[in-house]
Amino acid sequence: MLQKQFMRLFLIHFWGNLPALVQKFISQLHTQFYNLSISKHLIPLYCKVHYKDPKYLQQFAPGGKAQEFRNFQDFFTRKFKKIQLHHTPYVWPCEGFLCEYGQVSNLPLSNVKGDKRAIDTIFNSPHIPTDYFYSNVFLHNKNYHRIHSPLLGKITRIKRIPGNLYLLRPWFYKNNPSFPAIKNERVVVDIQDMHGATWYLSIVGGPAVGSIKMHPAIEVGTHVAKGTEIATFLLGSTCCIAAPVALSCNSTGDCVQMGHAW
Repeated sequence: MLQKQFMRLFLIHFWGNLPALVQKFISQLHTQFYNLSISKHLIPLYCKVHYKDPKYLQQFAPGGKAQEFRNFQDFFTRKFKKIQLHHTPYVWPCEGFLCEYGQVSNLPLSNVKGDKRAIDTIFNSPHIPTDYFYSNVFLHNKNYHRIHSPLLGKITRIKRIPGNLYLLRPWFYKNNPSFPAIKNERVVVDIQDMHGATWYLSIVGGPAVGSIKMHPAIEVGTHVAKGTEIATFLLGSTCCIAAPVALSCNSTGDCVQMGHAW
């Protein structure tokens, strides 16, 4: 127990106190290894450890343009050969662990000196309504790392926010799992639905992230369908969502699946 607490504090404070440029340099070295062809030999063992289904990998194509997985990065950025979407108006834009959820007005992180400054900072917007619902999804390394549109709508804003690369593991921040989403570099994307309401996405980078790569077809003014690909993480990630619609079937602690009902 003490050893785990020591490692937690060491990783948070040691890494967190490094200058952002140093964090990024080390992360780039990490990414470069996963781009080497030798790293492809990690894929079979990784799949055996993390996925019960022996045919798990067959549902995906490599993240690059190759026909087979050339390196670990091709596996990490894998894409579905066929995306399965639930027949609901709204779906999850990503896969991962739902580590925080609630109405904006009721969240502890929204009450910074009596206002909602922290939520606004995450999405780089002073216009997040207090009756919206906030979700924070942590994408573990084993998760699918592409972000999709949760609804039919239009992209109204895309902005890249510079920042640090703090560790993303939510269990390191027991009282505030969204701390890295406030501090780290991220890309915020606003999507206006057919009723004129805006959905806010904040795609947050972390250690070992080579970059957050936007899909080339996505720009301000682009009309997106439910399930349209928006961005890809190159190692490590968190996705935060502020939405006008409450969750119908998930709660904090659940593992959500991209394309499943919101």
